[in-house]
Amino acid sequence: MSIKEKIKELRDELRLHNYNYYVLDNPTISDYEFDVKLKELQELEDQNPQFYDPNSPTQRVGGEITKNFDTVAHKFRMYSLDNSYSKEDLLDWETRIKKIIDGEISYTCELKYDGASMSLTYENGELIRAVTRGDGTQGDDVTTNIKTIKSVPLKLKGDFPPQMDVRGEIILPLEGFKKLNEERLKNGEELYRNPRNTASGSLKLQDSGEVAKRPLEFLMYSVVGDNLSIDSQMQSLEKARTWGFKVPEEAKAVKTVDDILDYINYWDTQRHNLPYEIDGVVIKVNNFQQQDELGYTSKSPRWAMAYKFKAERVSTELKSISYQVGRTGAITPVANLEPVELAGTTVKRASLHNADQIEKLDLRIGDTVFVEKGGEIIPKVIAVDLEKRTSDAVPTRYITHCPECQTELIRLEGEAKHYCP
Repeated sequence: MSIKEKIKELRDELRLHNYNYYVLDNPTISDYEFDVKLKELQELEDQNPQFYDPNSPTQRVGGEITKNFDTVAHKFRMYSLDNSYSKEDLLDWETRIKKIIDGEISYTCELKYDGASMSLTYENGELIRAVTRGDGTQGDDVTTNIKTIKSVPLKLKGDFPPQMDVRGEIILPLEGFKKLNEERLKNGEELYRNPRNTASGSLKLQDSGEVAKRPLEFLMYSVVGDNLSIDSQMQSLEKARTWGFKVPEEAKAVKTVDDILDYINYWDTQRHNLPYEIDGVVIKVNNFQQQDELGYTSKSPRWAMAYKFKAERVSTELKSISYQVGRTGAITPVANLEPVELAGTTVKRASLHNADQIEKLDLRIGDTVFVEKGGEIIPKVIAVDLEKRTSDAVPTRYITHCPECQTELIRLEGEAKHYCP
């Protein structure tokens, strides 16, 4: 076997193992065996630069530095979706559709992943470019960073169109988010607020090696292009699986608004069992020809609608306020609460952000407070139930000295937080 053939064999083998592990969640070799093969390929590529391939599995480890991200126009615009919040909204939408479309209409229901939208351009099965949504007409070229995400296929399998854009969401699974924050806590760094912002921020890091350390995933939700030879949304999801994309199995074809509502109600309660965050459901007309007939408004497709879940809220008693000191000396107040069930977990603490927030809410120990978890892993106190406030409740006085070293705190002009100098 020639060196060129050996390199190709290793690349093909590593791509298959990568797909089995990160897309199918069914590894067939150990991490150690994978690393040994990857190292062997890296050495062969270093010794034989004439066989360089920008989409080789070795390119996933990152390390490239990008000072400025180029702005790139989307060939196919990335529209935003209209939002709905009730059965009435969905029925109104269906009525508008039926005024334009004759005949039977079926729909797809998909989970609305809470992350950062991404457009991946493939030519002849190779990843050419990865661009953020931006303003919908143009976004930032973040290809170098996206290549480090293991569930993004750098080379497609099977029978695929010669050219297409694959759209999806870059997400940070909850387990990975938890581990990142545990690491930051250990290092005395400020915790990340939520998986969505962390995923989005990761895409613009200058060092792709840092991006590679974050357990980001790409969940595919649509294919756009000319002459795709695909007839429907459900078919596009099924095809994408065969090409090597990670496509969650929860998508469902339905026929009526009642079916759509059953799907919404199910996932509104079951979403806490998912390994990642969702903030609603996306409903699309399934048939691509009907989608073309319906077309677009200036902002969104007429053939799709997002149904947004309401942020979850409970009330409980504020027992005390404690103050954490971050690595930079920033002081963060934390509400200690009477334990309460919220979004499938027991909540004992909630974020208060800074002194302004405490003053704005006029928080007092013993108050009954409303706690919400909407896109945030760490719940936040959003309001006080003043009707339940006792007459002896005392206004909260923010601390003036560091709880760890007793140094007087400072607050710089324009800053929301207090600091221990």
